[in-house]
Amino acid sequence: MTQSTPNPLLGATRAEIAVIVKGAGEPTFRAQQLLEAIYRKRVESIDQVSTLPQRFRADLVNRGYSIGLPTIETRFVSKDGTVRYLIGLADGQTVETVWMPDGDGGETGDGTEAGEAVEGISHGWNRATICVSSQVGCAVDCQFCLTALLGIKRNLSSGEIVGQVLRVLADQNVTPPQDRVNLVFMGMGEPFLNYDNFMKAVPLLVEEVGIPESRMTVSTAGIVPRIHDFGREPMRPKLAISLNASNDETRTRLMPINRKWNMEALMAAARDFPLRSRERVTFEYVLLNGVNDEIRHAREVAVLLRGLRCKVNLIALNPGPGIDFSTPALDRVSAFQNVLIQLDIPTFVRRPRGRDIFAACGQLKRTVEIATAPAP
Repeated sequence: MTQSTPNPLLGATRAEIAVIVKGAGEPTFRAQQLLEAIYRKRVESIDQVSTLPQRFRADLVNRGYSIGLPTIETRFVSKDGTVRYLIGLADGQTVETVWMPDGDGGETGDGTEAGEAVEGISHGWNRATICVSSQVGCAVDCQFCLTALLGIKRNLSSGEIVGQVLRVLADQNVTPPQDRVNLVFMGMGEPFLNYDNFMKAVPLLVEEVGIPESRMTVSTAGIVPRIHDFGREPMRPKLAISLNASNDETRTRLMPINRKWNMEALMAAARDFPLRSRERVTFEYVLLNGVNDEIRHAREVAVLLRGLRCKVNLIALNPGPGIDFSTPALDRVSAFQNVLIQLDIPTFVRRPRGRDIFAACGQLKRTVEIATAPAP
């Protein structure tokens, strides 16, 4: 490996760092020093790892290693405090990551709803949520999502997934676990189509960065085999499933992936999913005016979910250019929610965060490309 094509240390596990240290002939405790520098101190370069002797730092650089942190190319700040980050990767690709103070209005990772007071934070917010991307673009092609218009470009490495979190934490001057931070893997991409890198990132975020798995949630559009795999993981975030329809016909229209794994297969996987104490599966449901938001649809959803230990997050469509659906009125959203609640399904309405800067659910990335594209 040459210095012009550096090997990033970010994303390396404790065992992998130990091998690098041993290969350099250094004592084993150097691995802990290197891990702390990367994941806790969030250093920019190997030269900044002051706990390591100069000879070891020089050796790492000469062997082609680098820290490998992504860069923040642009920030967009919403009137509600949400920040949308355009994150630059080493190959010139970009992804988007979102910081939401006070949570995201839905799953907060610890069993409480966003907006409930939590003691011990001195930043002016009770908790915050970071929405993390797993791919450059997305292959799932949900018809109501701006990211889908990009198609898929590539998967992110485990280091690029973790790197988004480290960059945002540093920019916000936040350090877990002292500061209460939740992660939702609901940004660009389908995490379960990048399963290995996503699952490698999780223990790094838990053990090295300090964010408990109980404060993480991953959303899938319904990659059924991976839902089964995920349930067998010894360390895992909570599970959220993007449902978005009450029957196969509508779901296939909105989410073409339903042709491969239909609702019968999806619901079977959800029912088989092993839940921990006090845990629920979250079902996300984007409401599209006149398409999937009628009372009969709510009743059909209740039948689908009957007997499941679950909750529903309703999301009124966040609009954007190129999306051929409209946002339902608030009374339609409330009526849908009330039906589910009356049928004993815990249901919450996710308040949009950062909609004015295209940072809300389903809005990531596309508008940046539109805004920065050269004029014809």
